[in-house]
Amino acid sequence: MIRTACIGGAILAASALPAAAQEVRLAAVDGTVLEVSAEGVSTRVPDVAVIQAGVVTQATTAAAAMAQNSTRMAAVLAALRGAGVAERDMQTASISLSPQYRYENNQPPVLTGYQASNQVSIRFRDIAKSGAILDTLVKQGANNISGPNLTVDKPEAALDEARTDAIARARARATLYANAAGLRVDRILTISENGAMPPPMPVMAFRAGKAESAADTQVVAGEQQLSVTLSVRFLLK
Repeated sequence: MIRTACIGGAILAASALPAAAQEVRLAAVDGTVLEVSAEGVSTRVPDVAVIQAGVVTQATTAAAAMAQNSTRMAAVLAALRGAGVAERDMQTASISLSPQYRYENNQPPVLTGYQASNQVSIRFRDIAKSGAILDTLVKQGANNISGPNLTVDKPEAALDEARTDAIARARARATLYANAAGLRVDRILTISENGAMPPPMPVMAFRAGKAESAADTQVVAGEQQLSVTLSVRFLLK
């Protein structure tokens, strides 16, 4: 006897298929098909911090704003190189130049000058040292800093552990449903991966004025969970 049922998950939706397709699907499966979605996780200590640091300058002319910005940004990049940050771990993130206006009631806006911004994305492979380097950058003229985004540099092994965990969780759930229904898990029919990613990390931003008066900046790695979500179809008999 061929059975299809919905037990705690999405089951093959035969009613949504054409008649011919329904016959093929049902003829191929002798039992109850149960689809289970399960998330597997693994834990790692992040070993990379990505932080954006840059310079924002203002002047009465566009050329002056860009010139001042270029001079101060050169000092920031030199400080990064002097701190041992490799060239491959520095990348320009954005460069912008925008006019600045003064607005008054019932008056047309008045151009007051220009603001230039240059941001560089920095990858720190020694998270413990990143805070001290940021403090150095502030002293060299960096006045716009945001981050960190903490990640695992090579997450493949951790994600494979999460995949194994997801399969084990899916099988345990399928066994629970099968036992409740008086059935047993016969085998896995299909496995599909829906996502593999670390959770979003909070982003902080601060200006140089606050950093100068504070104690040395510290970046703490903590732990990070990497997760994989799988959809697994089981055949129950």
